[in-house]
Amino acid sequence: MAAPSQYRNTAAAWLVHAYTASGVVLAFLMFVAIVEGDTVRALWLFLISMVVDGTDGMLARWVQVKRHVPSFDGALLDNIVDYITYAFMPMLLLWSAGYLGEGTSATVLAVIPLLASAYQFCRVDAKTEDHLFLGFPSYWNIAAFYVVVLDLSTTAVAVVLLVCAVLVFVPVGYVYPSRTTTLQSTTLVLTCLWLVGYGVLVAQLPDPSPVWLAITVAYVVYYVALSLYLTTRRTRTAPAPA
Repeated sequence: MAAPSQYRNTAAAWLVHAYTASGVVLAFLMFVAIVEGDTVRALWLFLISMVVDGTDGMLARWVQVKRHVPSFDGALLDNIVDYITYAFMPMLLLWSAGYLGEGTSATVLAVIPLLASAYQFCRVDAKTEDHLFLGFPSYWNIAAFYVVVLDLSTTAVAVVLLVCAVLVFVPVGYVYPSRTTTLQSTTLVLTCLWLVGYGVLVAQLPDPSPVWLAITVAYVVYYVALSLYLTTRRTRTAPAPA
């Protein structure tokens, strides 16, 4: 007979999986908001999904879900949820709101990031041993956020999406905020500040504050700079081929 502590551990593990799965509910609510033309509500749901995604992994490691529920693949669930909320829904939002233009070109522009992300989510080396994302980590929800906040033109949106799609295949290591050890505390604090800035800017739409916009962009610059530094360091320290 299993001990009470084992039941508690198993229940805790399943609760974490349920927390991750709540992203599917958020995705459906995003779809409803997009269909109803409520871009701001969709952006709020993007924010909530990012908070869930940013915390479920830490919770999973804390309660040791692999140990207590070995028959369930939480990483696969996380990838499914992330693809829907980080890639599919942002492209649907941009397409539906007219940021991609009209007709066939808009459809193609929406599909290219989706195909690039399909590759990204299925590559076995998507996360490196030193806890970096290899290639642009499908932050299409963040791209969509800035498209809306900055009210970018169709041409500018096309450039952003195509460049990011290409970067999926470029072997640059991007910071994994909750796991990359270099400057981890600084990164986590700044990430939380960025999330606050995201919320402030969405609340201020259609007239976002230039100050808060600058704060969020500064974080993006920090994130990219740290990612490039870590990539360069990995290249320098990689063992020479035999």
